Amino acid sequence: MHKDTDKILVGKIVAAQGIKGEVRIQTYTENPVDFSDLEIITGAHSCVQGECDSPLQIKFVRAVPNSDVIIARVDGINDRNAAEGLRGTELFIDRDTLPELKPGEYYQADLIGMDVVRAGEIIGRVDAVQNFGAGDILELGNGDMVSFAGADVDIATRKITIK
Repeated sequence: MHKDTDKILVGKIVAAQGIKGEVRIQTYTENPVDFSDLEIITGAHSCVQGECDSPLQIKFVRAVPNSDVIIARVDGINDRNAAEGLRGTELFIDRDTLPELKPGEYYQADLIGMDVVRAGEIIGRVDAVQNFGAGDILELGNGDMVSFAGADVDIATRKITIK
């Protein structure tokens, strides 16, 4: 079993695709095609043929053009009904399989829980990082959403300073 800090969310099965058991995966990787090289750890909501939390063997099929969605096949899933049963499954990788970061770089997962500061005052704590197409948005625990563009991240103090 993995602790939450040992795994990184990289995608989510959002729908069935066609009648042969393919699925649509919303990817959270920098490039959706990168998903094809990842070793997936099954999310908590997944069950394949009655076995919950068993590793999913996912085979990249194709990227959906101009999108962060891919089409994939899951071993053991051969029809639309079985694929529908995977809807909502979060897909993770082991954190230790990620490449080392360069100075000044960080993973979005590292931002969760950080305080957000504007004009010297803490305005909230990061609950999630969203991207609706125009750039990253920090979703705060108080419901506010603020732009991440131009933010200064201090990993050591766990603070993000925004304009």
